[in-house]
Amino acid sequence: MPWGVGLVPSRSCVVDLSRNQSLSLCWCAGSDEPFSFYGDIVAFPVQDPAGVMSGLGTDTWWKKTLYLTGGALLAAAAYLLHELLAIRKEQEVDSKDAIILHQFSRPNNGVPSLSPFCLKMETYLRMADLPYQNYFDGKLSPQGKMPWIEYNHKRVSGTEFIIDFLEEKLGVNLNKNLNPHERAVSRAVTKMVEEHFYWTLAYCQWVDNLHETQKMLSVTGPLSDLLKWILCHLTKGIVKREMYGQGIGRFSEEEIYMLMEKDMRSLAGLLGDKKYFMGPKFSTLDATVFGHLAQAMWTLPGTRPERLIKGELINLAMYCERIRRKFWPEWHDDNDNTFYETDDSGEDSKTQTPLPDFSFYSRTGTFDDDGNSISHTPDTDFTGHSLFDSDVDMDELIDHEHLK
Repeated sequence: MPWGVGLVPSRSCVVDLSRNQSLSLCWCAGSDEPFSFYGDIVAFPVQDPAGVMSGLGTDTWWKKTLYLTGGALLAAAAYLLHELLAIRKEQEVDSKDAIILHQFSRPNNGVPSLSPFCLKMETYLRMADLPYQNYFDGKLSPQGKMPWIEYNHKRVSGTEFIIDFLEEKLGVNLNKNLNPHERAVSRAVTKMVEEHFYWTLAYCQWVDNLHETQKMLSVTGPLSDLLKWILCHLTKGIVKREMYGQGIGRFSEEEIYMLMEKDMRSLAGLLGDKKYFMGPKFSTLDATVFGHLAQAMWTLPGTRPERLIKGELINLAMYCERIRRKFWPEWHDDNDNTFYETDDSGEDSKTQTPLPDFSFYSRTGTFDDDGNSISHTPDTDFTGHSLFDSDVDMDELIDHEHLK
């Protein structure tokens, strides 16, 4: 009797892995979109009214070998998926007067997150100077979203709703200096970035540049390379299907990149020579835009968006560096941007290291693994040198570009 293999998630449905090749496995580029499934791998008997298996007796030996090999590979895939999707035992998290940020685990290339929305949310918390605790459990919210937070035992998902919730409960507001017109512009740009530009990035990251993205995933244990390969290729299918439903996926690759370029040029034109998008002070929009532009800046090596942001649209690159230095002191960009290194940076400082998984973060009091306070702040690097915006000067950048 033939057997099928499927995934039983928390919802009342079964995804047949032997028929559906586009299952989403916790999209590490993650978003507010409910793309992920978690559950158990199960095997179940399949009706065989046509006597398919009995027909193997008339096939040649090599066809039988192919059938058996395919079955063995399916079983192996089921086992690997079970290891990958095994539901972790829930740990008690005390969210009493504490913000618990649930998000995907850190990638291994030193970037905080491959998810624009996770990076947006964590950057917002740092901009608002709200202490929080990261929880890299990979568990989705009840709505199937990532990231999400817990605060005083209340769960909130969706970055827009999270920000509204924190503004109401804690009285923070990064947009307090914006007038009604500026607030309207900010919302319009936010929707362009999250509902349009985001999908072009997803295409570049999970379809066109899948091989490089696979290298960045942090998957440990036996057969980790195979697990990453399975995860990436299944995610590629779900991304293409979701993009088709959204509309952008119905266009050719060249047309998708054309749309991406238009969005990036619009952002560059809006930013101009300002420090932040809405003026001299950062706002919620900056957390949103940075979360997305950072993907083009640091996670898409050799691609068209990276060449564009580091070339013609250099003001966007300067903007990303400005925010990275101010709000991510532990995130050291040591690849090829030697222009941003301090004069006395040694060779050791240019070695790429993964971003530390700080379990607790506060701009006013950052702690090491033992809970001891460490001296650097978002305005200084690990050597104590100032990282104020004036350190990244546009005139110096132009001189640097001429020297290349």
